[in-house]
Amino acid sequence: MPAAQGKLDRSHKGEPMPVISLSDPSGESLDLTSLKGKPVLVNLWATWCAPCVEELPTLNTLIGREDELGVTVLPISQDAGQPGKVVEILRRRKLDNVEPWIDEEADLSFQYGGNLPVTILFDANGKEVWRWTGGNDWTSAEALKLIAEAKS
Repeated sequence: MPAAQGKLDRSHKGEPMPVISLSDPSGESLDLTSLKGKPVLVNLWATWCAPCVEELPTLNTLIGREDELGVTVLPISQDAGQPGKVVEILRRRKLDNVEPWIDEEADLSFQYGGNLPVTILFDANGKEVWRWTGGNDWTSAEALKLIAEAKS
């Protein structure tokens, strides 16, 4: 994957994490705000978004390093009403660390500008640090430096 193809935006620094409930194909739910207490890297993606699917392997790798990085990595599909497609693409691409969380109403993609992929870093208090619009290699040195900002 080419290095950074996106744009860093710090203009929303300090904004609170959205109050939203996610679901998975088995019917489990997750309130995003329940993750406060540890930095969270949220990635909004969709099966029909080529740059999203291209960067998923780097997020899969990051999830495997969560303890080391001190950050929860949470890819959230914007494929409303299509949980089967989400599970299929994750399985086919062997992205075993990525859980199939889905924003059923695609509210987050509207809230964060509608262009996917979008990645938002929240600090341990649930406040936005920065957002990145566009694809990225989230395992690159540059990306890891950005992610480390959640702890400062």
